[in-house]
Amino acid sequence: MKNRTIKKVGVVLRPSTPELRDGYEKLETIFKKYTIEVLLEGASAAMIGFVGHDFETICKEADFLVSFGGDGTLISTVRRSFDHDIPILGIHAGNLGFLTDLSLDELDSFVKKITQNRYRVDERAVLEATVIKNGQEFKIYAFNDVVLTRTRVSNMIHVEALVDGRSFNTYYGDGVVVSTPTGSTAYNLSAGGPVLFPMSNVFALTPICPHSLTQRPVVLPGRFTIEMKTSEERALIIIDGQDVHELGLGESVYIKLAAKTIKLIHREEYNYFDVLKEKLRWGE
Repeated sequence: MKNRTIKKVGVVLRPSTPELRDGYEKLETIFKKYTIEVLLEGASAAMIGFVGHDFETICKEADFLVSFGGDGTLISTVRRSFDHDIPILGIHAGNLGFLTDLSLDELDSFVKKITQNRYRVDERAVLEATVIKNGQEFKIYAFNDVVLTRTRVSNMIHVEALVDGRSFNTYYGDGVVVSTPTGSTAYNLSAGGPVLFPMSNVFALTPICPHSLTQRPVVLPGRFTIEMKTSEERALIIIDGQDVHELGLGESVYIKLAAKTIKLIHREEYNYFDVLKEKLRWGE
């Protein structure tokens, strides 16, 4: 992307937020000021009374995508665009996010810097989960985490974990969070897991309310593949808190870091530790 003229950007707005219309019009005006065409995604356009474009078409034509909303909007945009290898810029429509660190008021000066190649592109790891059901396999991608959890509140589950085919651990409790470095500040952190530097090539396994206090979070190198299966009852697989799949008895889910990464656009001066300090209120 760098060292080339930016001609088109695709824009995705946070769903069910028609009040973003004014913000979008400001955003569009800024990009047009620098002779950059804006392609608004169809559902976003319908929400604010505009005519939009098919998302797949946008991914093929645009130089990068703009997610305007919050971290959840960006995560959804990442997952939808994953096959297209297109960079994404996150703009927050409210409070600073871990991923959407740019405000609309800062956009004009940043787009100017983009036209001058004064920006950075960070690569973030993505989890690839392969589920085998009825002899067939399907792949799911997660930017934050893959969570295995119980189907009923009244039950605990047994989750057997194998690393590269060798028995590693058995988790007995509410479930397990498998987190990317990016997702380490989400459910993983709430479950007592570690904060990981987002450009690391690792992932974390964190038990959710384990029955045994000796069960602790583990950080593993990205080259490993984790197999997880339940032995006593069904489980739910939750992807980035957005999609839910069922894992039946005797079925397995294989989790590893995907071969491809996600590219996020940031200002040159972007510092992840500044975001951590502000969001987690460290040092106060």
